[in-house]
Amino acid sequence: MRSVAAVVSGLALSAAFEPLAFAWLLPFGVLGFALTTRGLTPRRSALVGLLFGAAFYFTHIAWMRSSIGAPAWLTLSTVETLFYGALAATLPLLRTLPAAPLWCAAGWAAMENLRSTWPLSGMPWGRLSFAVIDTPAAPALAYVGMTGLSFALALLAFVLAEAIVAADRARGGTGPRRVVLLPAVGAVLVGASILLPALAPVDLEYDGEATVAVVQGDVPGPGNNILYDPPGVTANHVRATIGLAEDVAAGREPRPDLVVWPENSTTSDPFEPGVVRDGIEEAVARIGVPVVVGAIVDDGPKHILNQGIIWDPVTGPGQRYGKHHPVPYGEFIPWRNLWNPQFGRLGLIRRDVRPGTGATPMEAAGLRFADAICFDVAYDDVLPRQVRNGAQFLAVQTSNASFIFTHQIEQQFAITRLRAIESGRWLAVASTNGLTGIIDPDGRVVADAPARTPRVLVERMGLSDELTPALRMGEWPTRVFTGSFLVALVFGAVAYRRGREFRGPLTTGGSAETPAPPPTTSEAPRG
Repeated sequence: MRSVAAVVSGLALSAAFEPLAFAWLLPFGVLGFALTTRGLTPRRSALVGLLFGAAFYFTHIAWMRSSIGAPAWLTLSTVETLFYGALAATLPLLRTLPAAPLWCAAGWAAMENLRSTWPLSGMPWGRLSFAVIDTPAAPALAYVGMTGLSFALALLAFVLAEAIVAADRARGGTGPRRVVLLPAVGAVLVGASILLPALAPVDLEYDGEATVAVVQGDVPGPGNNILYDPPGVTANHVRATIGLAEDVAAGREPRPDLVVWPENSTTSDPFEPGVVRDGIEEAVARIGVPVVVGAIVDDGPKHILNQGIIWDPVTGPGQRYGKHHPVPYGEFIPWRNLWNPQFGRLGLIRRDVRPGTGATPMEAAGLRFADAICFDVAYDDVLPRQVRNGAQFLAVQTSNASFIFTHQIEQQFAITRLRAIESGRWLAVASTNGLTGIIDPDGRVVADAPARTPRVLVERMGLSDELTPALRMGEWPTRVFTGSFLVALVFGAVAYRRGREFRGPLTTGGSAETPAPPPTTSEAPRG
């Protein structure tokens, strides 16, 4: 029954995310994880955690099976599942300590951050904070950030678990009723802290505006293969931009200050002479303002660069942003010298994308903006870092053609909207064939384009130089939660070991959480 409950809890957590987006299931999913791992040894708790993690992650990124391929889906899901098993193994140790829900929630936040950065570049998909779009919890992001909100949501679940256990013991006569009060009050306070920011959202000053256009040119052919007709993809974006220039000349649209093309709007090196470069220069000349071109650039016989390039109508190509987090088995083959697959979609990856490293905002037409390419939007070291360095608004360039028939595009668009809330910035997202939109600092979609439809969106966007509390804190929440978890784990391991020594060998299936107190000696008689 415990194993079944763990699987059901993992599925419930998965249902909190797109495409179902039943966000109200999120605390119940984590609550199930907290309850099913109670009263177990670390080894048995790890097994239950693995069942929970597998049920959650294999379904959460099921879109990878049909887009990237089953081998990549199975490999990545298995790796991510291991993190939930590892976290579960630590819970019996952490529960030997006072204020155990705090350390368990810190462990959850630390686990999410570790798996978001390692191995390779990690995989952030599935962080608790990524499920809160269009909920009263979303405004809290501007105060505490992605890591802080994940911690708070996990803490709510672990405190609720303590309240349930205490109430069960009180009903069974094995615990005092007053013990139920503390975790119950704690759950109310944590829940209130998550929801209160909705009553007083962060309100930054916007001391300027810019008109930004985003272009969705569409992908020829079936729509899910950016390489089906690479020149056609570029031609579509050139045609859409020239159409925008004609609308501006006719007074049907305002002249933009900046135009954003999506990732892979050209998969041929635009620095080489030819049809692609000629098309880009014609489009830029006709619109008469800088265009951020998403391009694949040659970088030697073994590597390529996935970049956003500012193309100025007067000076030509200038500042570039390189994608920080290329997708393993999507844009590069890890350890290619040991295993170089030549089958399926993996065989199409002939050269590896070299990751970018810059954290300086892009500058064009007197504007400073943070750029992110596709999966970069999910990483904490990309957009937030550029905003702290002076970016006034956000731009996301994404292809998503490979995922156009899957729910990945909905999950990524939700994360993109959450980044706007976290940073208090307007955000423009350009996709080759979906989803393209303009998002305000509250996460509302001001304008969007239907998938697989050529469309240009032109909107006025506010500019701000101020920082939300979340971005002022920077990486400190991650450091605090990870550090406190590791310290608590050491103390918990000591307490757990002492408890085993006082109890003697554990019986199979026995509780391993609460160490028995050491024997006491009677006070010596006086006189």
